[in-house]
This record gives sequence, C-alpha cells and structure tokens, in this order.
Amino acid sequence: MKTLLRAALMGSVISFAGLGLASAQTIPAPGQILVAADQTPLMSLSAYGEVKVAPDMASISTGVVTEASTAAEAMRLNREKMVQVIAALKRQGIAEKDIQTSGLNLSAQYTYRENQPPELRGYQASNQVTVVVYDLTRVGAAVDAVVASGANQVNGISFGLRDPQAAEDAARLEAVRRLQAKARLYAQALGKPVVAIRSFTEGGGYSPPPPMPMYRMAAQAEAADASTPIAAGQLTLRVDVQGVYELAR
Repeated sequence: MKTLLRAALMGSVISFAGLGLASAQTIPAPGQILVAADQTPLMSLSAYGEVKVAPDMASISTGVVTEASTAAEAMRLNREKMVQVIAALKRQGIAEKDIQTSGLNLSAQYTYRENQPPELRGYQASNQVTVVVYDLTRVGAAVDAVVASGANQVNGISFGLRDPQAAEDAARLEAVRRLQAKARLYAQALGKPVVAIRSFTEGGGYSPPPPMPMYRMAAQAEAADASTPIAAGQLTLRVDVQGVYELAR
C-alpha cells in the first residue's frame, strides 16, 4: 500500500512514495524525495544565489522623428537632424563604434474621419540609435546633447556590465552554498545522510535589464549648465541551481 507523507520545510515540499515500479535512476521533481523499499532514495532540491553590483556602462535609446508632405522630404529632414545628433554624441567623447542604428522606418500618415476614406496627410520618418556610454558621469550630458542637437525621442536608458563574469561567479557560489546547506538540513531532519550528488543544473545568470523609460528628463536640470540627473543604482544578478542528491538507505 502506498504511503504519502508531505512536509513543508524552508519553502520546499518533500514527499515519500513507495513506488514499486520506479527505477533507481528516476529523477524526482524539485523539492521531492523518492523512496522505494529496494531502491536508493533520491532528493531533488533547488536554490538560488543573488549579488548586487554597481553598473559600469549605460545604453541610451534615442532618435529623431520627422514629418513632411512627401516621403523624400521626411527622409531628408530626418537625415539632416540625425547627422547633427551623431556629431553631438561624438563631441561628448562617444566613439563611433558605440553608436548603432537600431531602427529606421518610413510610414504614410493618414487622417481618419467617420464614413470617409482615409486621407493621406504626409509621411513620417523615424531613425533610432542605441548609444553605449562607459563613463556614467557623462550619461546625463549625453542625453542633453542629443536633445539640444535635434533628437526628439529618448526612449530609455538601461545599465549593464562590460564583464559580468566575476559577479556571476559570486552568485553561483552563493547558490551552491544555499543548496548544500538545504541538503544538509533535510538530511539531518530525515536522519538519512547525503551519500553523493547525482546531478546538478544551473539556470539564470546575467541579463541586462530593460530600458528605463525617460519622460521629460531634460526638464529636470536645475540650471542651464546642469546636465539631466541620472541615477545608475545597482544591478541584481541571480543564478538558480538544482541538485539531485543520493541519500543513505
């Protein structure tokens, strides 16, 4: 007769089941122990590690949108303003390799009236660039420079790391430490020492956060010669791990 015992401990669920047809290689679901009378008990646990670190780079999404009665004129106006925006970025010390076109679009614009066909009113051209800034003290000045030179869209800022390896490794060590501590705690509570770890998997890791929206940031400057204030804050890197442990019979 199958017996099921469920216990909650540190946010995980452990279950025992007399699975007569289970094999010793069966991998239990996370937070479970599978035990059969003639087989090795296996315990599957998960944990995570997190570290917080200051960013050392920023990406600005900005661009120019222009409208005109013809497509050619909309593109011409857009091109002229975009040349000025890129020149302003270079004057801020941003290398050409750190300025990348991320979107170019031309579309017809219509006026819609009830019970009437759409009326073409002109064309809209849009050119978006992503700018990487490595000196975070210059981010606000870069935003102000592109707006002053003709950019009429600032879609957001995202912060990141040039080399996340060290922070990722610190999160990995913390995740494994938590996983091992949880395994020891369960083994002690169950009176079944850990014999070996059967499998180990990792998930998560560094991924740049989505851009932070910017609304009327240029208006936040307190004086004519003050740059838009930008707060970089901290990034959180998380690594998730899962281990399957073999327990003593």
